[in-house]
Amino acid sequence: MSDKHIISARPGFIRARNHGEKAISKGVIIQAVRHDNSHWRYGLTATKKIGNAVIRNRVRRRLRAIAKQVLAPLAMSGVDYVLIGRATTATSQWAELINEVEKSLRYLHRKLGDAEKQG
Repeated sequence: MSDKHIISARPGFIRARNHGEKAISKGVIIQAVRHDNSHWRYGLTATKKIGNAVIRNRVRRRLRAIAKQVLAPLAMSGVDYVLIGRATTATSQWAELINEVEKSLRYLHRKLGDAEKQG
C-alpha cells in the first residue's frame, strides 16, 4: 500500500458524495468517484451517529485495516474511495465485513466502468 494517498480535505469527500457511485452493505458504505490523477485515494468517515468516541475509533481502525487488506489490492487507479462506517461496523464479524467490502467494490467497479463507456 505504498502508493496510497489519503483524501484529507472536505472537498474530496463532497465530490465523492455528489458525483460518485455508492454501494451500501450492512457493515459499511463505500462511495467511489473518478478523478484526474493516476493514483487511487481513500478517505474514512465515522460520524457521531454511530456511537461514542470509543466506538468511532474502533470503526476507524477497522476501516483502515480494510483499506490495507482489501482495498489496496483491488483499487482502480484514478478513483477516490470513501469508506463510511456504520453502527454495525464495530461489531460485525471480520470475515463477513471483508466479504461485504469485496462485493461492494466489484459492484462499484462495474458501475464506474459502465459510466466510463457512456461518456
